[in-house]
Amino acid sequence: MDGELVRHAEALFGEAAARRLPERDPASDVTPPGGIDAAKPDPPADMPLDNAPRLQQLQLSARQVRRLWRHAQAIEGFWESLKELEPGVIPRLAAIAADRRWEIIFLTRRPESAGATSQVQSQRWLEAKGFRLPSVYVVQGSRGRIAAALNLDFVIDDRPENCFDVVTDSRARAILVWRDDENALPAAARRLGIGVVSTVAECLDILTQVDAPATDQTSVVDRVKRLLGLKSEASAV
Repeated sequence: MDGELVRHAEALFGEAAARRLPERDPASDVTPPGGIDAAKPDPPADMPLDNAPRLQQLQLSARQVRRLWRHAQAIEGFWESLKELEPGVIPRLAAIAADRRWEIIFLTRRPESAGATSQVQSQRWLEAKGFRLPSVYVVQGSRGRIAAALNLDFVIDDRPENCFDVVTDSRARAILVWRDDENALPAAARRLGIGVVSTVAECLDILTQVDAPATDQTSVVDRVKRLLGLKSEASAV
């Protein structure tokens, strides 16, 4: 998602503006340099952004973020146009889930765009990438409460705040896919028992090991902690 939004932000605001605006006043007036959608008026300042995914690679003013989202939402089938971040990982997940009889629910927080609903677009995208009949739930609230209500075992997410919700509001194990600098990892992640991996592929390696028959007397919880590099109950004291 971030890569596609970067491309549209560069078209709207120019490459330099799309990536270097940390000091810009959010209330300032920004005029796109002749990019697409340049003639449209700015969206209202109170347009809600709480249901929009984080734009990790962009440094835009609040006004520009709203304008970018309005532009993206006007694109027919925007959520179906995204490229894979880890090519091949979705069919691998589908194959493992079928072999191990895992039940997978895709939780996503996406604003609506032109065309089909964001849920249907996400389902079509997953199908096209190799996951048949995906269960997609467009989330507006706490991932933790959803995990508790559905009695989930694991929740894999790339946002620390969602993982915090999971460990706070449910009994599910949270695994954070952290692709940024390890030094920027929130300190509370490890302290709260959140597992950290750098890719979804690495996460699948761990989950298949957790699900394999045990060769010793360790509990599933202890195996999860060991594989995720977390302290066991005995050594945490």
